[in-house]
Amino acid sequence: MKIAFGEKLWFIDGGFGTMLGKTDVPPEVLSITDPDRIRKIHQAYVDSGANIITTNTFGANPIKLAETDYRVENVIEAAIKIAREAAGNRAAVTLDVGPTGKLLAPMGTLSFEDAYTSFARVIRAGKTADMISIETMTDTYELKAAVLAAKENADLPVLATVSIDEKGRLLTGADIESVVALLEGLGVDALGLNCGLGPKQFETFLDRLMACSSIPVALLPNAGLPCMKDGETTYDLSAEEFAVYMERFAKQGVHILGGCCGTTPRHIALMTKACANIHAKPLTDKNLTVVSASGSAVTFGSAPIIIGERINPTGKKKFKEALRAKDIQYILREGIAQEKAGAHVLDVNVGLPEIDEDEMMTAAIRELQGILSLPLQIDTGDAEVLAHAARIYNGKPLLNSVNGKAESMEAVFPIVKKYGGVVVALTLDEGGIPPTAEDRIEIAKKIVRTAAEYGIAKKNIVIDALTLAVSAGESSAKETLRAIRYIKEEMGMHTVLGVSNISFGLPRRDIINATFFASALNSGLSSAIMNPGAESMMQVYDAYCVLHGFDKECSRFVEKYRDTVQIVQDSQTKTDLHDMILRGMKDSAYEAAIQLLTKMEPMELVQTVLIPALDEVGKAFEAGKVFLPQLLAAAETVKNAFRAVKESMPAGKTTDKGKIIIATVYGDIHDIGKNIVKLLLENYGYAVIDLGRDVPPEKIVETALQEQVSLVGLSALMTTTVVSMHNTIKLLHEAGYKGKVMVGGAVLTKEYAASIGADRYTKDALESVAYAKEVFA
Repeated sequence: MKIAFGEKLWFIDGGFGTMLGKTDVPPEVLSITDPDRIRKIHQAYVDSGANIITTNTFGANPIKLAETDYRVENVIEAAIKIAREAAGNRAAVTLDVGPTGKLLAPMGTLSFEDAYTSFARVIRAGKTADMISIETMTDTYELKAAVLAAKENADLPVLATVSIDEKGRLLTGADIESVVALLEGLGVDALGLNCGLGPKQFETFLDRLMACSSIPVALLPNAGLPCMKDGETTYDLSAEEFAVYMERFAKQGVHILGGCCGTTPRHIALMTKACANIHAKPLTDKNLTVVSASGSAVTFGSAPIIIGERINPTGKKKFKEALRAKDIQYILREGIAQEKAGAHVLDVNVGLPEIDEDEMMTAAIRELQGILSLPLQIDTGDAEVLAHAARIYNGKPLLNSVNGKAESMEAVFPIVKKYGGVVVALTLDEGGIPPTAEDRIEIAKKIVRTAAEYGIAKKNIVIDALTLAVSAGESSAKETLRAIRYIKEEMGMHTVLGVSNISFGLPRRDIINATFFASALNSGLSSAIMNPGAESMMQVYDAYCVLHGFDKECSRFVEKYRDTVQIVQDSQTKTDLHDMILRGMKDSAYEAAIQLLTKMEPMELVQTVLIPALDEVGKAFEAGKVFLPQLLAAAETVKNAFRAVKESMPAGKTTDKGKIIIATVYGDIHDIGKNIVKLLLENYGYAVIDLGRDVPPEKIVETALQEQVSLVGLSALMTTTVVSMHNTIKLLHEAGYKGKVMVGGAVLTKEYAASIGADRYTKDALESVAYAKEVFA
């Protein structure tokens, strides 16, 4: 069946695991061992009115099936065959692609390339389906790997959906806007939300999702939130209530509707009936120019955007030395300093003739993205470096640059189209930089026309009208300002400038730069590549934002200037261990700790530096100011510092505060959350006994009694495995275990945890640490 999103409503089936129940083997294997059982579930959803049927392949990837005797290709082939038999000519079949279950580097051990390879194998095996559904993603980096695999290994429509928490963010910190920017940039056919929450919670975020998405939106919520009823796991919304929400979503413009955990054929039947007479609302292009990183998106068009220029070797002797020495820490310090100074995007240029630019660019991007949430501008004149950097970048990058030369556009535009960046377009061509605004504008128009031939919309182009030194031509500044005004007012596009070029060859360049910057802003400049550590430039920027209404109630200006203290810090100032932890500079922590241990006792360092810094990061995480990548980077930094502490302690002395067992319950092979909890607990000085994943209740009970632990932590991601969590807690109590039990996982709530006998529900790793402190106080 041909899929054409945007023309009508599409109805996807509901929860598969809900219908399947507990199994003794991975559910995907049942397509081979018990095909009739799978076929009956598909048939029930077809009969309920679903016109898209999801294959039983959620975990059918090489990583998850590695522990079985079944090949990915055989499992997927069987799953598609069964789905097709049930669908007939009444429904399309979508290849279901779930996450690998592993955290990608730098947070975890799975590389981007290995994730891509895993997904590519799945896609190749399943390209006989009608479409591809990439679902339940909680990490934009893994999401990108999956989408690239889908686009490069099949020619099928792609729907990509993510799971958010009650704050509207993915596990790794991405917000809705950054997810949409990434997915639209990569060229998926539809996007949306699934799992994690019910329709009531999804409704909270629907306006934000619809406001930034220009392609069809999908919503596949759970049947509410989980709860216990008569000793069984269920959900707090009836099928009738579920259908009411879904009807409302359809009327608001959602094009693809379905269900996830807890939903059944009855939910889908009532949903399709309620939406039967609703026509799909026409799509509207939101015309947003957006770049993103793993934790945030930056949209052009409101307040001007500051692009920090300091990660660039041009005219910087120390930076050139750092690049030759492969000193990534120097680059990280520059990035941190610019973020503190107010940059919204960081330019990254590491080009030197005598180094491997591709290797250095890759390392710089990965390390910067590991500790900062700002989007990056990939700045290189080498198309191969640009392509590789755009591929491994986590988000939708700003790409610098293309120009009006035919060879430049032929090299750069395919990269922009494939990886979905926003490209900086320089108004020069084979004739050089024209002296007049009119000629630069003509080049800009040529670039836009040519980009359209590659399928690149003008919203994904930012024009650089170019800044020439005023010392070499008195009209240079005026021509640039004229071009900026025209590009904004007549072409309806955004602009960027390297501002400081204007003052080349003159004394007191700061005076010229600041005045020209103010003139450019008043001419409509959208973004500036500049040094955010230049006080005079940032004063102009801050004042402009106040005067033009971009600083609500002047709050940022007042906060920054009320004490008239200069807050910009020199990036070369040595960062102490406390700040290293806050910034996740893990490679520097061990040596910093060694130095401090010459001045203080090991436990003094732990209690006065390491733990307070980790607490500070934790509070920022809870407040939504930093996200999981930064939290884990801080934890790894503390871990490296702890190594120095342990090496310096007398033999036999320990920092352990108590023993804790953690495990993913029987039947559940997801261990990302558990591993994060383990890392944080160990950093706070607890001895963690990690029993792994898919752990039988008997093993947990035996270990708890044998090791005499005071706290057991249990994790479950799947609704079908929370029964095992309940059984484990029950067996612990029956065996005489006197300690406490904490539980966590996406399918749990505080009320549900209490109903199965847990002592505490911990929604994340930090709450697990807080509860451990209570237990061992």
